[in-house]
Amino acid sequence: MVHTFNCTLLLIFLHRLTLSCLPASWYCSVSLLSLGCAPRQRLLLLLLSPPPSLYLSIAESMEATDVLNPALNYGIVVDCGSSGSRVFVYYWPPHNGNPHTLLDIRQMKDHDRKPVVKKIKPGISTLAKMPTQASDYLHPLLSFAAAHVPRSKHKETPLYILCTAGMRLLPESQQAAILEDLVTDVPLEFDFLFSHSHTEVISGKQEGVYAWIGINFVLGRFDHADEVDATVEVTTGSQNQQPISRRRTVGMMDMGGASLQIAYEVPSAITFNSPQEEEAGKSVLAEFNLGCDVEHTQHVYRVYVTTFLGFGGNMARQRYEDQLVNDTLAKNRLLSTQTGLSEDKPYLDPCLPLGLSDTVVRDNQTLYLRGLGEWTRCQEAVRPFLGLHNGTMSPGGVYQAPINFSNSEFYGFSEFYYCMEDVLRMGGLYHGEKYSRAATDYCSTKWSKLKQRLDNQLFSQQADINRLKYQCFKSAWMFEVLHSGFRFPTDYASLKTAQLVYDKEVQWTLGAILFKTRFLPLRDLQQETLRQSHPSWLRSSFVYNHHLFSLCILVVVLAILLYILRLRRIHQREQRQAEALNLLWAEEGEALLP
Repeated sequence: MVHTFNCTLLLIFLHRLTLSCLPASWYCSVSLLSLGCAPRQRLLLLLLSPPPSLYLSIAESMEATDVLNPALNYGIVVDCGSSGSRVFVYYWPPHNGNPHTLLDIRQMKDHDRKPVVKKIKPGISTLAKMPTQASDYLHPLLSFAAAHVPRSKHKETPLYILCTAGMRLLPESQQAAILEDLVTDVPLEFDFLFSHSHTEVISGKQEGVYAWIGINFVLGRFDHADEVDATVEVTTGSQNQQPISRRRTVGMMDMGGASLQIAYEVPSAITFNSPQEEEAGKSVLAEFNLGCDVEHTQHVYRVYVTTFLGFGGNMARQRYEDQLVNDTLAKNRLLSTQTGLSEDKPYLDPCLPLGLSDTVVRDNQTLYLRGLGEWTRCQEAVRPFLGLHNGTMSPGGVYQAPINFSNSEFYGFSEFYYCMEDVLRMGGLYHGEKYSRAATDYCSTKWSKLKQRLDNQLFSQQADINRLKYQCFKSAWMFEVLHSGFRFPTDYASLKTAQLVYDKEVQWTLGAILFKTRFLPLRDLQQETLRQSHPSWLRSSFVYNHHLFSLCILVVVLAILLYILRLRRIHQREQRQAEALNLLWAEEGEALLP
């Protein structure tokens, strides 16, 4: 108990020392609990790890949101996804008055210090034929948010209802009917700041941009650059605008089960080789200003973002198996062979671990597979599924903006992290050569031995039998996407694979509210301008009133003096008259005496 108390005091001392001695942009993501009781190395890590975000701090990540603070502002974002909808509540203090600084938006935490988030199922797109029930569907989420946002703040709290993949698949008429019901009925029960422009079906491009904004915001890449930060020279679309030097942002790649997404900043202006290429480039490039003043270009960003449907890990395997079945059956018919039609004559799949037996069923036709465990051959087998084209084309023939690999940084999420960590246990900084060796060794390991390692819990807790079966394929697919598809050099050393950013799952909704509220600082800037102009007005007013008051006092004093002098003169005159009358009476009295 005493030891723990001393550790806590030491941590508080170090935290205050850090805040007082180090630059404001430094941050440490080591939690209080993870420190345990202060091993020397961990305390050293606490002090020396370079924290890139001034928006994150230990105190902020631990403390509940102070709802009694009247200065805090709030915002609500509802993510209407394909499988369900989630509501996120955010808050931020008043803007600091610097037009180059963004709002310090954070996710709200309840009294138990848990993020204020709630999810419901199924997705809102299931109401396609019942659009009038859309507001009722979201009622539990909005009631949840209303209970956490202070009642006095409701009317000034913006509410955004943003729909993604599931709604995109609906006809526009059904989309419009659902959104219209929300616009009409939500204000009847909730007095949030909500209008027609606050609800929409966002495109995959918008979703990617919001995700990119959220990640870079959490990493502090929108802050002003310090001397130790990596910077880039940025040219914007503004005419006669000189290049500006600012902190380098990070790109992001996210490979899910069904799709693949990439987003990164393009600092320099792009020269297109043809009108067709320019048209293709415009569809995947977004230029926007995150700042509150359109005249300032400090926060103008040009971002390449695109989504590849069918390029996720699971869908890629499904496409691979479809092709495998079709090609094997066609070859059997042509050569009158029986490959893959029975367990004793399986198709030897280079993308399955050595000795693994598996089956693929398509249209009541079963194909028997047996793992060959040859990672290099697996790479060759999956490469055609990228649909590569020559020139500046990425997977699927989509235009790809140039990347300066010598001055860039990327984060890889979802399958990029799972492929490296779940089985290979090398998540974090990506090293192409080490990854290739580890993947090759895994694929060539006998299936019985892999299962034994799983039983002995030698893999991560997330690893299961399904991950073991398809790790060989997915590791090859990830490698090919990265190096053959996006053409990253095999010795690229600035890719970090991660599941969380500073122990947080960064949602695209954070980027959405940052973008949607980007003009709100103008209100605070105007108030700050008024506050700055008030003191001079008050001083001049005070001086004027002071002189006026003094003059009034002087007039009153003079009036009193004049009145006293007048009374004195009257008194003297009456005294003289009385003396004269007394003298007269005296004279008359003497005359009457005999």
